[in-house]
Amino acid sequence: MTKENASSDFRYNTGDTKVPWAAVGENYNAADAFEFVKFLMRGKGAAYNAALRDVKSALAKLGSLSTPPGKLSMGDKVAEVEKAIDCYLGVDEGSSLFVSNCTAALELGYRYAGVGPGDEVIVPTNTFIATVAYPLSVGAKLVFADVDPKTVNIDPKDIARKITKKTKIIVPVHIGGYPCDMDAIMRLAKKHDIVVMEDAAHGFGGEYKGRKLGTIGHFGCFSMHEVKNCTSFGEGGVFVSNVPEYRAEARRARFLGVDFSSKIKNWLYNVSLIKGKGKVRYQASNNASVTEIQAVALLQQLKRYGKILVERRREATYMTKRLSGVPGILPQALGSKDIVPTFHLYQLQIDPKVVGGDVQTLKAKLEGKGVTNIPHFGPIYRFAASVGKGFDEKKIAKTCPVTEYVFDKCYTHLPIYGLTKAQLDYMADAILASVAEMKAGK
Repeated sequence: MTKENASSDFRYNTGDTKVPWAAVGENYNAADAFEFVKFLMRGKGAAYNAALRDVKSALAKLGSLSTPPGKLSMGDKVAEVEKAIDCYLGVDEGSSLFVSNCTAALELGYRYAGVGPGDEVIVPTNTFIATVAYPLSVGAKLVFADVDPKTVNIDPKDIARKITKKTKIIVPVHIGGYPCDMDAIMRLAKKHDIVVMEDAAHGFGGEYKGRKLGTIGHFGCFSMHEVKNCTSFGEGGVFVSNVPEYRAEARRARFLGVDFSSKIKNWLYNVSLIKGKGKVRYQASNNASVTEIQAVALLQQLKRYGKILVERRREATYMTKRLSGVPGILPQALGSKDIVPTFHLYQLQIDPKVVGGDVQTLKAKLEGKGVTNIPHFGPIYRFAASVGKGFDEKKIAKTCPVTEYVFDKCYTHLPIYGLTKAQLDYMADAILASVAEMKAGK
């Protein structure tokens, strides 16, 4: 039997047969496609409704002339977008793995390192819970490193103080897409033989000394969630492996360790353990598969991603120029030739002593003026999920004084993308007015 005429397995179509077993149980049709169009392109009014009727008619005609895709999950488009990401990041082909979300990507790195009960994981204090969800779930010890007061990224000096023989992995997070001090972190990791996994959820497209974020550590993890700079229909993530021998392993781990390269007797495939660092072997327990539709969406956004980053930089530059030179206001750093942020977030800091109040007062004033602002993120050791696992909030806080100070007193984040010139002007004016009010004691 030729490959073209081979029968299908339960997951993949491999060609036409006299009695086929299709990979897609129920196809989508023109009526379904029309609902997708209405969802993605919303509007109201007579002109919009007339355009919708034209689209519905055109889709019905197209439906009568076309055939549905043979696969909706883990097909050619997923492979295509992975190659496109490899190219964009400047990594070896096969380095990037498109997965269901950044949380799933992070798990692949943790499992490579063999993180388990009692092992130590060095993480920043301020990150989304997804960064630490896996080590928390398996009983590992989170070791919180303090942050740099200017960038609110993890401080390599504090990492150095907190490394022990039990440290398995360091997870720097590029908050807001502003690069961490990766040289210092990688030197520490090499000295102590520790895995480094970059949480670059905010950092897709950012650069550190000529290298894209997520390609400097052993692993890099990106988020394509709906709030990120580049998205894949609401959810999605990318795992990048700079450990060549783990690339194929991670690819199998994405789908429960199913191995089509070998088979057990009278069956279609094998399920084998995933090889991690050294003697680490583990059974993949997650299905992080993605759909062809997600891949199509991500491919489209990749085509215009350069323009997206240019616009974000332009808007951040405008805000920084408006806020610079005002005593007590510390606007977002714009980076340099070596430090290229993604400006996923715009960081605003104040000096409480100069402005006569802390950031909590400023936040309230901005909210009163209709300016949304959120500091990213609440210190993880304050959450019940950490306290319930035995972490002593007060004791940890004493080891992270900068976090305690800057989060409560100094910084917040502002939206920076998709705003009109009038909205940017209003936001800058509102910040300047609010700081002036604080200085005046109002």
